[in-house]
Amino acid sequence: MRVRERFTLITITLFAAITRFWNLATPKGYVFDEVYYVDGAKDYLKYGVEVDKTSPEFIVHPPTGKWIISIGIKLFGDNEFGWRFMGALLGTLSITLIYLIAKQLFNSIFLATSAAALMALDGLHLVLSRTALLDIYLMFFVLLAFFTFIRKKYWWTGIALGLAIGAKWSGIYYLVTLLAIALFFEIKNRNFNKILKRIIQLFFIPSLIYIFSWSGWFFSKRGWDRQWADERGGLFSFIPAPIRSLWHYHAEMLNFHTGLIEAHSYSANPWSWLILGRPTSFYYQSPNTCGSSSCAQEVVALGTPLLWWLGTAALFVTFGYFVSRREKLAGLILAGVAAGYLPWFFFQKRTVFSFYAVVFEPFIILALIYCFAKLLEDPLTYKARKTALIALHVAIALCFLYFFPLFVATITTYDDWHARMWFNSWI
Repeated sequence: MRVRERFTLITITLFAAITRFWNLATPKGYVFDEVYYVDGAKDYLKYGVEVDKTSPEFIVHPPTGKWIISIGIKLFGDNEFGWRFMGALLGTLSITLIYLIAKQLFNSIFLATSAAALMALDGLHLVLSRTALLDIYLMFFVLLAFFTFIRKKYWWTGIALGLAIGAKWSGIYYLVTLLAIALFFEIKNRNFNKILKRIIQLFFIPSLIYIFSWSGWFFSKRGWDRQWADERGGLFSFIPAPIRSLWHYHAEMLNFHTGLIEAHSYSANPWSWLILGRPTSFYYQSPNTCGSSSCAQEVVALGTPLLWWLGTAALFVTFGYFVSRREKLAGLILAGVAAGYLPWFFFQKRTVFSFYAVVFEPFIILALIYCFAKLLEDPLTYKARKTALIALHVAIALCFLYFFPLFVATITTYDDWHARMWFNSWI
C-alpha cells in the first residue's frame, strides 16, 4: 500500500473513529434494547451465563455479541462508555474492511476510498456503532466473512461466519449464501475433490465456532435448562445430554422468534427499509437546556437519506447488469444484500425493525460503488464524471452533517428537531 493510499485510509478511519467515539457515553442510561444485552454481558463476566438474580434466565440471542460487549465493560467499567466501546471499535474497523473489499473487487483506490467514505457517512451505521446492540457485531463479522471469502481464505471465512451466527442467528443466511456460491463454482469448474473441503470450511467450522460460543452455558450449572436432557432418554439418547439440552434450548429460542408478533410503535415492514419509511427511535427526551421553551434530544437509527435513496436506485441498476450481462461481481453484491434482506419478507407478522438493515448496508454501498465503476469506464468522460461523483460525495456528507444531531443525541430546539423530521412516519 502506497503512502498516499495509506494516508487516505487512515484519514477516513480516523474520521470514523472520532464520530463513533466522540461523546460515546451520551445518552446516559440504557438506549433501546441495551438493557437486555448489557445485563447479559455483565452476567457473563460474573457467572459465564445469563441469570435473573440467582436463577437461570431464558435468553433468545446467542452469546457472542454479549461476550464482546463484556470486553468493553471489563476494560472501562460498568458505564455507558464501557457498554458501547466494542461496538464503536468494530464499527470503525468495518470502515477499513469495506475499503479493502472495494479495493479487491474494483482495483481502484478512488472507488475503495469512496466505499469507505460513504460507510463512514451513513447515519444507520453510525448509530449502531454507538449503541450496545448486537447488530453491529453481526454486520462486522458478516463483512469479515465476505472479505476473506473473496480472497479465498475459506478457513477464516468459516470462523467469521461462526462468530456472526454467534452474534445473531441472521448470520445463518450468509452461511447458506456463501456456501452455495462456493459449491456452485467448484461444481461448475469440476473441482469435485474440493466440495467436501468447502463444506468443512463453510459449514462445520462455523458450527463448531457457534457451539464453542456456548461454553459458559456448558460449564455452568446456572444455565437455563442445562440439565433438561439428563433424565430424558428416547430415540436420541445416544447423543450426549448437554447437546440434547442445547438443542431443546434452541427449539425454545426458535419458538420465541417465530412467535414474536407483539405490536411496537417503531416496527417496520421490510418493504419500507430501503426507502427509510419508518426509522427506529432509540432514545428521545425533552430537556430544558437548549435556550428555548421547547427542546429535543434524540437518537434515531436513520440511514443518511441521500445515501440510502441513491443506494436503492443502485441496487436496481446492479440487478439490471446482472440479468442482462450475467456479471459475477454484480451477482456477488446482490447476494450480500439478498442474504440479509430477503429472509425478513417471510416473517410478515413478526415484529421487526428497520435497523436490522445495517447488516446488508455495506452491500448497498458496494452496489453504489459498482455503479460508479460503470460510470467511469469511458476514458473520454472519466475526469468529468469523477468530478461529478466527488460533488455527489460532498452532497452526501452535507446530508450526513445535517442529520448528525439526531445520530449522537445532540440537544437542539424542538423546531430544529422537527425540521429534520422530513416525513410524518419518522416521528
